[in-house]
Amino acid sequence: MIRERAYPVEPWHVREIRLDMDVLAQSESVFALSNGHVGLRGNLDEGEPHGLPGTYLNSFYELRPLPYAEAGFGFPESGQTIVNVTNGKLIRLLVDDEPLDVRYGELLSHERILDLRAGTLHRELHWRSPAGREVKVRSTRLVSFTQRAVAAINYEVEAVDGPIRLILQSELVANETLPAQSRDPRVAAVLESPLQAEEELTTDDGGLLIHRTKVSGLRVAAAMAHDLHGPERTTIESEGYEDWVRTTIGCVLKPGQTLRVVKYLTYGWSSRRSLPALRDQVGAGLAAARLDGWDGLRRAQREYLDEFWDAADVRVEGDPEVQQAVRFGLFHVLQAGARAERRPIPAKGLTGPGYDGHAFWDTEMFVLPVLTYTQPSAVRDALYWRHTTLAQAHERARTLNLKGAAFPWRTIEGPESSAYWPAGTAAFHIAADIADALRRYLLVTGDDALEQEIGLELLVETARLWRTLGHHDRNGQFHIDGVTGPDEYTAVKNDNIYTNLMAQRNLLTAADCAMRLRDQAADLGVTEEEAAAWRDAANAMHVPYDEDLDVHEQVEGFTRLQEWDFEHTPPEKYPLLLHYPYFDLYRKQVVKQADLVLAMHWRGDAFTGEQKLRNFLYYERRTVRDSSLSACTQAVMAAEVGHPELGHRYLREAALMDLHDLNENTRDGVHMASLAGAWIALVAGFGGLRDHDGTLSFSPRLSSRLSRLEFSLQWRSMHLRVDVRPHQTTYSLRHAGPDAVLDLRHHGEAIQVTRDRPVTVPVPPAHASGPPPEQPLARAPLLHLPENDS
Repeated sequence: MIRERAYPVEPWHVREIRLDMDVLAQSESVFALSNGHVGLRGNLDEGEPHGLPGTYLNSFYELRPLPYAEAGFGFPESGQTIVNVTNGKLIRLLVDDEPLDVRYGELLSHERILDLRAGTLHRELHWRSPAGREVKVRSTRLVSFTQRAVAAINYEVEAVDGPIRLILQSELVANETLPAQSRDPRVAAVLESPLQAEEELTTDDGGLLIHRTKVSGLRVAAAMAHDLHGPERTTIESEGYEDWVRTTIGCVLKPGQTLRVVKYLTYGWSSRRSLPALRDQVGAGLAAARLDGWDGLRRAQREYLDEFWDAADVRVEGDPEVQQAVRFGLFHVLQAGARAERRPIPAKGLTGPGYDGHAFWDTEMFVLPVLTYTQPSAVRDALYWRHTTLAQAHERARTLNLKGAAFPWRTIEGPESSAYWPAGTAAFHIAADIADALRRYLLVTGDDALEQEIGLELLVETARLWRTLGHHDRNGQFHIDGVTGPDEYTAVKNDNIYTNLMAQRNLLTAADCAMRLRDQAADLGVTEEEAAAWRDAANAMHVPYDEDLDVHEQVEGFTRLQEWDFEHTPPEKYPLLLHYPYFDLYRKQVVKQADLVLAMHWRGDAFTGEQKLRNFLYYERRTVRDSSLSACTQAVMAAEVGHPELGHRYLREAALMDLHDLNENTRDGVHMASLAGAWIALVAGFGGLRDHDGTLSFSPRLSSRLSRLEFSLQWRSMHLRVDVRPHQTTYSLRHAGPDAVLDLRHHGEAIQVTRDRPVTVPVPPAHASGPPPEQPLARAPLLHLPENDS
C-alpha cells in the first residue's frame, strides 16, 4: 500500500518526495499521462527499474481465445486485450560510461510532481555515479490535449562536478517484456510479443517503427524526433532494427553546463489505413509538434486546462486530502475521455492494463455523469462510440433469442469479452445504464442533433431488449428474471431492483422520445402500439418489497437468504471473491457493492425518504465493498439519509482509493469510477445534486468536517456555481447571456437564478436519524480523520 508520506497534501499537485521501490508500479499508475487517445504510464525516463511498463492507444488490442472447461451455446469465443505498444518514453543516460540507474551509485535527491493545472509530470533528481561523478536531471513530460497524437519530453542534464562525458540514448522500443500475470481476475492477460514488425526508418534526429498485431490485424506507427540545445560539439545519430530505434546524443559538459533535449513523439493506429498512410500520419504529427515547439505545446496544455478548471473545479474547505484527491480524480477522468473521440473510456483509462483495458458499465454510471456536467463533449463522443457497436449488440441479442440490443458487459471494440455468464451476459442492466447516460446528456446539453442522429435509436433498441427480456405475469405485473445487478455476489436472480427501476426509466424515456420524433421512430419500425407496450411494461414493473421487515429486497427473495457469517470471516479473506466460491456467495445475504443503494441514488424518485433510511441501514450491515465502485454511492446515500459523518468517511475512501492504493491493485491502473466517485460523493452527496425529473435539484448539507464546498456545473450554455456553507447556499450563473434564467430546486423549494442576481438561501437543519449505521465486522470505512485534524 502507498504510504501517506510519499505524497504530501497539496491542492494542485501530487508530489512524490522520495522514490519508493516497493510501490513503483502504483506510482506509475498515479503519474500516468493521457489524453484519451494516447496513454503513457509514469515510468522512469531511463526505463529501469520499472513496475509495469506501459504505453497504450485507445482501442488498440489483440484477440486471444477465451478458455472454457466446458463450452456452451452463446459463450463468447475470443477476448480482447489492450496491447502495450511501442514505448517512446525511454531516455537512457550514461555519465562517463556509467548508466544512470537509481539502484546504483547514490541517489542524492529525487522528486516527481504531477501538476494538475499544467498537465505535466515533472521530475528532478540528483545522482552520484559509482565513480563519484554527479549530475542533476530535470525532465518534464506531457501528453497533449490539443494535438491528439502528440506527446513530448523536455529532458535536461546539468553537470555538477564536470567536466563529464554524456551519452544520451533516446529510444522507441516495441514488444517489451512484461511481468508475469497474477491469478487475480482483475488484472490483464499477458501477451507475448504481440507486435509484428512491418517497417523501420531512421533519420538523423529520430525515426519510426510500424508494427501490426498478429491476430486482430491492427497497425500501429510510432515516431520520434529531437531538438537539441547543448555545447557546440554535440553529436547526434540514429540506428534502427525491427523492434527498436535509437537516437544517440553525445557531448562533454563543464560544471554548470546543461544539455537540453526535447523529444517529440507521435502515435497513430488503424485497422484500415495502409502502411504509407499511417507513416505519413505520424510524420505529419511530428511536423505539427515541432511547429509549436516545446514552449507552444506546454502553453496550449495550460490554456486547455485553465478552461477546464474554470468550468469543473471543486473547492473543498476542511479536508485538504479530499481537496487534493478530488482534483486528482477530475484530472484523470478528463485524461480518460478528453480526446477519446468515439472510442471507449476503459475502467482504468489508459493508465494501466487492468481488466484487459475493457470498458464496463462504470463508464456510463460513474464517469459520464461527471463529464456530462464538466466536459460534455467527451460524453458526446462516448455515446457515439456505443452507437458504433450497435450492430454487434443486435447480433448478441439474436444469439440470446432476444430483440433489440444486448450490449456487452466488457469490451474494447464491441463484442462481448466476458467469459463469465453470471457477471457478464446476465448483467443486462448495462443497456439501461447507457440509456440513462444518454438521457442525462440530452437533459444537460439540449443536443437535439445527437438525439436525432443516434439517441432515439439507442433508446429504441434498449427498450426493445427490456420488452423481450421481461414478461407480464398473470396478474399483469412486469418481471425481469434471471439477471445480475451491480452486486456480483447476488447473481442470476429475479427482479433485481436496480435493473428493474433503470429499465423502467429506459422504457418511459424511449416511449416519450419516439412519440416526439415520430417520423424518425417510424423509420426504425416503432409503432404507437409498441411505444404503448413499453409504457405498460414500465408502469407495471415489479419492485420487490419485504412487508415483514419493511425494506425493499435487492432481488426477489433476498431477505430470506441465509446470512453471511461475518463474525468468522477474517479481514485477510477480503475480497471474498478471491477466497470463497461464488456458489457460496450467491446463496447468502452478502453484498459486494452498492446495488439497491445505488438504485436509491439514481432512481431516488422511486423511494420515500423513510424507505431510503430503512433500506440503507439494512444493506449497510451486509455490504462488504469488495469493489471500488461502492464507497462513493454509500457516501451519497449516507449524506442523504442523515448520516453525513459516515458519508464523509466513505467520501475519503472513494477519493483516496488510488493515492493510498486501498484495494492493492492500483499497480494495474487507477480506478476511473472511484476517481469520478469523489466528485459524485461531494456534488451529489454533500451538494445533494439530483436530476430525476429533468429539473436541477439540490439538497446541500455538509458534514461537520467540511466548512465549505464550492462546485460548478454546465447546464446548456450556462455555468452554474454552487457555494455551500454550513448554514446557507449561494447559486450564481457564469458565462451566461444577459437574459439567462435557470429554474432549480433547493431542498424542495423552487428558486430562480439569473446572471445578475445570485440567490442565497438557508440550509435547513438536519433531522435526527437514529442510531449510527453498522457495517460488517472489519468492513467499516477504511480512512478516518484524526480527531484533531482540520
